[in-house]
Amino acid sequence: MSKEFACSIKRIRFDESYQPAESTRLTTNFANLARGESREQNLRNTLRMINNRFNALADCDNPNGDRYTIEIDIISADLDIEGNGKTFPVIEMLKSTITDHKTNQRIDGMIGNSFSSYVRDYDFSVVLPAYFQNQPKSNAPENFGDLHGKLYQYLVNSDAFTAEFKKSPVICLSVSTTKTYYRTANLHPILGVEYKQDEYSRTDDYFHKMGLQVRYFMPKGSAAPLAFYFAGDLLRDYTDLELISAISTMETFQKVYRPEIYNANSSAAQVYQASLEYPDYSLTQIVYDRVERGQLAVKQGKWTEENFIKPYQNILEQWAANYAVERNDVKTNAA
Repeated sequence: MSKEFACSIKRIRFDESYQPAESTRLTTNFANLARGESREQNLRNTLRMINNRFNALADCDNPNGDRYTIEIDIISADLDIEGNGKTFPVIEMLKSTITDHKTNQRIDGMIGNSFSSYVRDYDFSVVLPAYFQNQPKSNAPENFGDLHGKLYQYLVNSDAFTAEFKKSPVICLSVSTTKTYYRTANLHPILGVEYKQDEYSRTDDYFHKMGLQVRYFMPKGSAAPLAFYFAGDLLRDYTDLELISAISTMETFQKVYRPEIYNANSSAAQVYQASLEYPDYSLTQIVYDRVERGQLAVKQGKWTEENFIKPYQNILEQWAANYAVERNDVKTNAA
């Protein structure tokens, strides 16, 4: 039996007054916007873009495009490894709540959306560069992302998490710039046209170890497909408004961070490869330093190594080994 870690959930409202918590990664998209002289204007413009996009997609019985507004909470899931009250912020996600001003209802939106993880920084900014320095032509090491994937599944299946959230997270990210995507004939009324690709990206494989599948859809009015990572059935497990909340939130962030892809002035063709070198795009009125974000990822990865990986290495390795055995036993018995 593997050791039990104590999981706790914290919430911070993402609004015009948002101040990042000390435990929040500074590269996280919502935290990055809340810095510097333009912070309040950044946050105000971001929220306006999210609400406008939501109403554009939820256009039924919404003639003035103002029926709905979204509130967003930043959800932090922390682990106490040794049971001494000292916690480490393992993952952060976003949870949206929708207000329907026509019916005066408050409706659950998506849990997931963005995905922030210090251990992911460690894997991609410390582990991979060191590995490729010795084996430059190799793929990622076989066990790459194993610990992170198990920690994620442990957290989202914990009593603390499931007591707060009724459904599994859906994480929405940019498509890879190294893979080619092909438009299919599959058209979903909310998610839009589906794209497929012949080979998963490193991020796809990494999220697969978190127990998540991926599908790629380009919603109506979008410039490029988004990658949706989920457990279960993306098309059946979530309501239209939940799906719209994920699209409107994450497409807005992607327009800010990757305008060459998601704020391009033309939509993705039938055969599509995303590029950060694409010249025909528009900028949002939101200030963002992409270079600094890349530099911070390395610093945060090293900080994670010193404050989480090294201090708890033996405990984490033993826990991960036992956790894998338990999961395999469950699969075997189920079969």
